[in-house]
Amino acid sequence: MSEETAPIDPWLLAKLVCPATRTPLRWDVARQALVSDAAGLAYPVRDGVPVLVVREATALS
Repeated sequence: MSEETAPIDPWLLAKLVCPATRTPLRWDVARQALVSDAAGLAYPVRDGVPVLVVREATALS
């Protein structure tokens, strides 16, 4: 899998939303994380599993 490809199935990625804002997430290649632009948060993906817990997210700078 290349770094540019999300480690998540595209079908699942299309259905995931930010737990804080309920808005869609996007894959950020540079951060290797799921990003919520509305919340300004980046959610980690560990071993191919999205960690959609607000306290685990990092703030976008």
